[in-house]
Order: sequence, then structure tokens, then C-alpha cells
Amino acid sequence: MPDDAPLPEGSPWTTLGSRTLLDDRWIRLRADHLRTATGHEISPWYVLDYPDWCAVVPLTADGQVVMVRQWRHAAQCWSLELPGGVMDATDADPIAAGKRELLEETGFGGGEWRWLFAGPPNPAIQTNRLHVVLATGLHAVAAPIPEPGETIRVELHDPASLLAVLPRGAMGQAMHVGALILGLQAAGWLRCEVTPPGS
Repeated sequence: MPDDAPLPEGSPWTTLGSRTLLDDRWIRLRADHLRTATGHEISPWYVLDYPDWCAVVPLTADGQVVMVRQWRHAAQCWSLELPGGVMDATDADPIAAGKRELLEETGFGGGEWRWLFAGPPNPAIQTNRLHVVLATGLHAVAAPIPEPGETIRVELHDPASLLAVLPRGAMGQAMHVGALILGLQAAGWLRCEVTPPGS
């Protein structure tokens, strides 16, 4: 399709059939039978139906980022991440989910909260969205109470030092890298000036 051609309205693909392969409390996996706009058929096309997720960019009043380092079984590593997780059906909105997750995982709370962004983690195969929430002026209010399936260590990081090690893969969750940069910019802790090449 030429770069200047208008994009089609609605889906250019037709779903000819769909079957559910797995449906439990954590994940729903289906296999779709598709026909593209050019008539090419693809089967199976696997789609993961997850609940929405939230990630909190948590900033303390004295200028630290509250992070969690937790064991991730699939990657077999200790992963440095933002606090967050699955939005429960009982969460009123992403901010409520973020407050709950932050308190459970780190024991931090209070402060000022605002929703920043929502986007699909992997729009090719997943149906859910990641909500990014900014929290500023936080302080420790309780002991962390991680869920039984979580092994977590709470860490406080200087934002400049954290940004400096991002290119070396310091954060284990790729989605959280963008969320962190977005949150620091929204909080006024990071200034981004874009200059076009040759200016």
C-alpha cells in the first residue's frame, strides 16, 4: 500500500471462524481463521485475551523512583520493574488499581495521582491495554503484602542513575521503560527536546 494511500475503514481482514483453546482465570487463548484483504487465508492466528494491566510510575517527595525487583519465572531472571499488575474487576479505574498494586507490592501510598496513557502491549496478538499511572509525593505507609505468587524486593532509585542504565537493559520489563520515561516527563523530572536532523 503506498504511503499516501488512505487506510481502509474498519478491519481489512475477515474472521471466518474462531475457537477457544484455553479459558481460565489468567488467560483466554483463541485461534482465529482469517482472510486478508488480498484473499490470503491465515489459520490459526492466535489471540490472547488478557484483562487490562496497570503500571505505576511512583515518585517519592524526596526525588526517588519506587521500583520492585521480582523473580520472573518465564525469563528466569530477577526483573527490575515498575509496580503494577492486572486490573481486578473490583477496581473502579486504573488509578484505583494502581493504588492497590503499589500498596500491596511496596507499602507506599499517599501523594497525588493521575492517569497518563493506555495502549496495547502487543496489538498483533493481545486484546488488552496497559494503563500508565503517575503518582507523586509518595511515602511509606505500610509493610508490603505481596501475593503468594510474588517474590519481590522494593528498591528506591535515583531517576538520573536509572535513566543512565536503561540502554544496558537495567529494566527487565520492556513496556515499563516507555512508561517510566513518560511518567518522568509528565512529572517535570525529564525534559525532552527533539531537534530534527540537519536543524
